[in-house]
Parts: sequence; structure tokens; C-alpha cells
Amino acid sequence: MLWIVGGTTLTVHLANHTNWQWLHWCVGQLQHAPFIGFKLLDLVFPLFLFVAGVAVPYSLGRRLEQGTPKLTLLRKTFVRAALLVLFGTIYDGLLEWKPLDDTRLGSVLSFIGIAYFFAVFIYLYSSTRYQILWAVAILLGYWAALVWIPVPGHGAGVLTPEGAITSYVDRAFLPGKFNTPHYNSQGILVHIPAIVTALLGILTGTFLRNSKLHKVTNAFILLAAGATFWGLGKLWGVYLPISKELWDSSFVVYCAGWCLLLLGLFYLIIDALGFWRWSFFFIVIGMNSITIYLGVRLINFHHTSNFIFGGLIGKFEEPIRPVVGAVAYILTWWLVLLFMYRKKIFLKV
Repeated sequence: MLWIVGGTTLTVHLANHTNWQWLHWCVGQLQHAPFIGFKLLDLVFPLFLFVAGVAVPYSLGRRLEQGTPKLTLLRKTFVRAALLVLFGTIYDGLLEWKPLDDTRLGSVLSFIGIAYFFAVFIYLYSSTRYQILWAVAILLGYWAALVWIPVPGHGAGVLTPEGAITSYVDRAFLPGKFNTPHYNSQGILVHIPAIVTALLGILTGTFLRNSKLHKVTNAFILLAAGATFWGLGKLWGVYLPISKELWDSSFVVYCAGWCLLLLGLFYLIIDALGFWRWSFFFIVIGMNSITIYLGVRLINFHHTSNFIFGGLIGKFEEPIRPVVGAVAYILTWWLVLLFMYRKKIFLKV
């Protein structure tokens, strides 16, 4: 969420102002990779979905223990997913009331909602053992589909924007506008492996909730699991190139490695060792993620930032002025989010 509310812009301006090579490297990582490849910005989406899965055993697990029927929880999850689909479509221009061909139906929020719903369905109606089997079966089945199902005019296993089976299915069955010439990044088939991303989060949350081990031990188990998944993802990537646009099986495993490593690191620092006060700045931002995601689309915070801090920004010379402006934009967002945090106003679904 920090990158969305100006972190990326601030990094770009700092890199241009200082010309430090490590900042230029960071700027390169804050851009999405081409069709094949991986950069750290590609991790934001799966990390969000993974963490949403981690929360499931804590929220729904407690409700199950209290006797809430599974069907009731599934209905609530369906409503949540439907709202995310609606919000995502609004984000992509639904309220502009354009013709269907000019409206994008596949969105980031709808992608999260649909994948999350099916992961919760598996969680509610299967044991941990079968959740693992579901995850393995989906990853292997999706790998087989990408490699073996022939696409008319291209053949099988052609992992290009034009020739991939995911692109073909989007062109054949997904109405509306695409965000690329040949496919939609949040198209039809890519929802299937994304279920595993959320499911791996659920399995991680189940481990953390049920573990009787010391928190430091739990953290190192997460770090070890993360290193294992990271290595497996890299190895699988030799045979099935890592691609966020395909959301292929190697991408799922590789991102799971990153997610577990990051979760293990922050679990060690915050939960196990108790160093959390430094994170308050980020807590304020993270508690209203949907507000941020929709707000950057619906509200002109640049205008607000310039109205509040424009006089101060103007006092700086041109080389540093864009940096100060980016800091002011982040601060404007943060003050709004801090007010919401203090008043316990959270946009949730």
C-alpha cells in the first residue's frame, strides 16, 4: 500500500536526485516484468492474496469453533467476493457507463475476491491434508494445461502473449476490454492457480494458529519453508518460466517462497521479539488497503497535497522539489488514514 500512496514516485525522484545505483536498482524493481520474468513489484499482488489467506484460520477458524455453520461462513465469503468484484469493476470504469466492449471486467480486486472465495471453500470443506492435495493437484494440472493443451494457430506450450492457452481462453470467452492487446492480466484461467496462493496462506495461518512451539521457532520454520519454496520455484522456473501474467505454477511457488520469507522475518521481529512500535507508520497505511486502492482512483490527492503543502514545496529548488512533493503526497495520505485509524473507520468487505 505504501508504494501505491507515493512510495514508488518518491523512490524514482530520490534516484534521479542522488543518482545512487542502489536506488536505480530499486526503481527497476518497482516496474512490472515483461510477460516472462519477475520483479519485486510483481510480488505485491500475490503477497496481498497470501496474507488474506493467512488471516482465514484466525477469523473463520474461530467462528467454526463457536459453532457457526459452514454454509453461513461460505455465504458471507461469497458476499465479500461479490463486493470485491463490484469494487474492482468500479475501479476500472463501471460508473463511466461505457459500452461493454469498452469496459474491463477482469480486475485486481475481482481476481482477489474470486480466488479467495474458492480457497475458503476448500478450507471449509476439507481437512489440512486435502487442502495440500488440492494445492498440488491445481499446480500440476495448470502446468499440464499450459504445456500440453494446443492453441489454434500456435500449438501447445507456446508461452507468449499471443500463443498461451490463457490468452486464447480470454480472447474466446472473456467479454469487455482487455488491459493488453492479446489477453487480460486478470483473465479467466489465471484465477485457478491464484486459488493456491490464497490456500498456501491459509495453510500457513493454520500452522501459526495451531503451533505449540515458541514464536521464535515458528519464525525460523517459516523462514526455512520460505527458502525451500523459493528454491523450488526457481528450479521449476527452468522448465516453466516464471510469469505473473500467466500466474503459472512456478510463479505461485516462487512467490510463496518470498511471502513466507517476509512473513517469517516480520513475525520474528514483531511477534516473537516484540519490536513493533517502529511499524506504526505502516500499520496506519495497511489497515485501510481498500480505501487506498479505490481512493487513488476516485480522489485527486495530488490536488489536496498541493493545496496543503504547495507553499512549502515551492520554497525548495528544482532538483529537490519533486522529492519534497512526493513526501508531501505520502504525508497527505497518511494524515487522512491516521484520522480514519483514530476514529476506527475502516473500509472492509
